[in-house]
Amino acid sequence: MALDQFALLDLLGELKLTDVTDRIRVATETLYQELIDAEATAFIGAAPFERPGDRTTHRNGTRARTLTTTAGDLDLKIPKLRAGSFFPALLERRRRVDQALFAVVMEAYVHGVSTRKIDDLVKALGADTGISKSEVSRICAGLDAEVAQFRDRTLAAQDFPYVFLDATYCKARVGHRIVSQAIVVAVGVAADGRREVLGFDVGDSENEGFWTSFLRSLKTRGLDGVKLVMSDAHTGLKKAIGTVFQGAGWQRCRVHFMRNVLAVIPKGSQDMVASIIRTIFAQPDREHIEKQFREVTTMLGRSHPKVAAMLVDAQPDLLAFAAFPRRHWRQIWSTNPLERVNKEIKRRTNVVGVFPNSAALLRLAGSVLIEQHDEWEAGERRYFSEASMLELATMNNPIEVLDEAVILPELAAA
Repeated sequence: MALDQFALLDLLGELKLTDVTDRIRVATETLYQELIDAEATAFIGAAPFERPGDRTTHRNGTRARTLTTTAGDLDLKIPKLRAGSFFPALLERRRRVDQALFAVVMEAYVHGVSTRKIDDLVKALGADTGISKSEVSRICAGLDAEVAQFRDRTLAAQDFPYVFLDATYCKARVGHRIVSQAIVVAVGVAADGRREVLGFDVGDSENEGFWTSFLRSLKTRGLDGVKLVMSDAHTGLKKAIGTVFQGAGWQRCRVHFMRNVLAVIPKGSQDMVASIIRTIFAQPDREHIEKQFREVTTMLGRSHPKVAAMLVDAQPDLLAFAAFPRRHWRQIWSTNPLERVNKEIKRRTNVVGVFPNSAALLRLAGSVLIEQHDEWEAGERRYFSEASMLELATMNNPIEVLDEAVILPELAAA
């Protein structure tokens, strides 16, 4: 379904207000040039170095044209011809499109619009001939180099004490089947308190081998200084963390844990049980957290023994955050910092529905994550203050306290 005129106008208005980085300017310039070259090929009847008999004329160098857009000044090259003249329709007859056409095309792709819909979008903006699927695929393939460069960049410049790991799922064609593909994402908080997208990948499932390979790729790129990893309790992921990040603590996401708890108790008791468990995390310091944990497990041991057993089993991992600075607790006791990122990936990929292959899915997810990374990089606010990160750096090794038992002996025995 093509975007209507009102949606296009709204998108154009948003683009005018968009603060873009030089990375976007370079990508825009490259892809805009591709549009111009594609139109020239259609006009001449032959691509560069092709010699078909029905061509109308020949190329004869280029002339420079600087185009000012919301992405910055673009240095473009307009093909000159031996006979006749050529000027891109995008720049001549559609002045309103001149400022934003390619930015819209690029944003449409990044926002999850399929190649067929991009063709409709370009037609709606005034380019009557549209863009073929093969041309759009070729143009968008230019994003692959940028995504690969971002994924392969070094992480050795500074330590990342905190690492968040999570995955979301999308549909893609693999062979002749439509399967669910996991988009795995790693976000880190650097020693200076700023967040970064550390890496991402697409795989068949969240199995241990896939996660281990992904985490080792982060280590190979220089990821170091990890003190605490936050994730859910997926068995393969947990084993991979233990293998790759030996010596680091593991914080089991309290939100995912609560979902697991609520799944085993009657609906009528869920609010009460959830409220009782939340009191553990409302305490002012580690000592009171441990005391409240014992009281809660004792209380639930009488009314909901299965829940109490789950708490006892998860205790070391569920309370790992308590060994770290108090000012960090709310952000490190769950993977919620990744929820917004995953929702944005899903929002954009849902427009596409089923991706033609895993590479297309990786390209779009990577573009979303690069955009998020740039937003964090350009932001003035740090995720954690420098003072609180200095407190973390000067603490005794917090991992050593994670192995200390804080549960009642009788509960452990039970």
